[in-house]
Amino acid sequence: MMEACDEPDCAATLQELDVFLDEELSEAAHQSIAHHLDACPDCLSAFDFHAELKQVISVKLQNDEMPAGLLSRIERCFATDFDGDGVIG
Repeated sequence: MMEACDEPDCAATLQELDVFLDEELSEAAHQSIAHHLDACPDCLSAFDFHAELKQVISVKLQNDEMPAGLLSRIERCFATDFDGDGVIG
């Protein structure tokens, strides 16, 4: 049986999914979020969706030419620097 959610709470976990997926957290923060995901099916579902979406976007960016400005709009929607230029948008 899954244990009840503890720190970090769901909102904090969901806010950290990008840096968790990119492995940019400290070991302690990574373990805390991993523990929360193990115990919270709702956050795990959001994590799975986010990870798959991020992967699909990454593959599409490598294989297809994008219309001008699309990547900037996607980055602003997800508040993520997908192209690694240090700028969101």
